[in-house]
Amino acid sequence: MYLEHFELKELPFTITPDTEFFMNRAGYQDALNVLLVAIRSGEGFVKVTGEVGVGKTLLCRKLIKSLGESFVSAYIHNPYLKPSMLLFAIADELGVNYAASENQHGLQKLIMKRLLEIHGGGKGVVLCLDEVQAMPVQTLECLRLITNIETEKRKLIQVVLFGQPELDLLLDQPSVRQLKQRITFTYHLMPLSRAALNSYVRHRLAVAGYTGRDLFSSDAMDALFRASRGIPRLINVLSHKALMVAYGRGDDVIRSKHVHIAARDSAEAKSVGGPAFLPSGWLRWLAGVFGALLVAAVMTRLGS
Repeated sequence: MYLEHFELKELPFTITPDTEFFMNRAGYQDALNVLLVAIRSGEGFVKVTGEVGVGKTLLCRKLIKSLGESFVSAYIHNPYLKPSMLLFAIADELGVNYAASENQHGLQKLIMKRLLEIHGGGKGVVLCLDEVQAMPVQTLECLRLITNIETEKRKLIQVVLFGQPELDLLLDQPSVRQLKQRITFTYHLMPLSRAALNSYVRHRLAVAGYTGRDLFSSDAMDALFRASRGIPRLINVLSHKALMVAYGRGDDVIRSKHVHIAARDSAEAKSVGGPAFLPSGWLRWLAGVFGALLVAAVMTRLGS
C-alpha cells in the first residue's frame, strides 16, 4: 500500500481504537483526568457521552489501561443484555466461578462475594459499559442493584457509562431516576475543533513513524475539517482514503483534491466542494484500489 511511499511504519488512520494513538490534548486528556479523579474518589456512577465516532471506546480502553494494579477492571461492550445476561457477563469479567444452572439471585450473591474478596485484597473494581444508550431499562436497574454493596467508606464496584447523547433521554425515564441520582461525574466528548484537527492528524502520523514535513497541506486540512465535521472516526476514514488517492497518483503531499475524492467515496462525509463529477478513469481506479485491498485482506485471512 502507501506505507513505503510516505515512509510510515504502520497505518496511521485505522478506525480500530488503538490506545497507542490516544492524544493527550483536545479534550481527551481532560476527559481521562475526570474519569481517573472520579474513580479514585470511590463513589457513584460516572457518565461519558458523545456523538458517534468521537472516540468514546478509545477513551474507555485508555481508562482501563491507565487504572494500574490497584483496580480490577471489567469491560462490557454489548448493551443488548437482559438483566440475567448482564450478571453472567460481569461474573465472567471478574472471574467468578458459577454453575451453568445458576439463577439470577445466586449469581448476584456470587458476584458480591467476589467483590468482597477483591476489596479484601486492597483493590477496587471498575466496570465500564459501552453503548449504554441501547441498554434495556430493566438491565439498568439490575446494574444499580449490583452497586448497592458497599463498605462504610466506599463502593465495592464503580461504574462508568459510555453512550451516545440518547443516553440522557434514557436516564430521564422515571424508572431509572435512582441510578441517575448516583451519577456524580459527567463528561461530554465534543468533535475536534479546526486547531485540534491539526494536532490530531500530526499526532497520528508521528505515532505511525512519519518524520517528514507536513504531509497534509493547509487546504487539505480545511477540506478534511469540513467533510468530517471534526469527528475523529470520519477523519480517520477520509485521511486513509486521501493517502490512497495521493499514493495512486504518485503525489507526496495530501491536498484538498485528494480529500474531495475521499469524501465523495464516503457516505457519512459532508460535501466539501471540488469537481462536480469524477472522470470515469478515476472512478475505475478507485474501484480497483478498494477491490484490491479487499482481495488482499481475504487472502491474508485465508493464509493465516
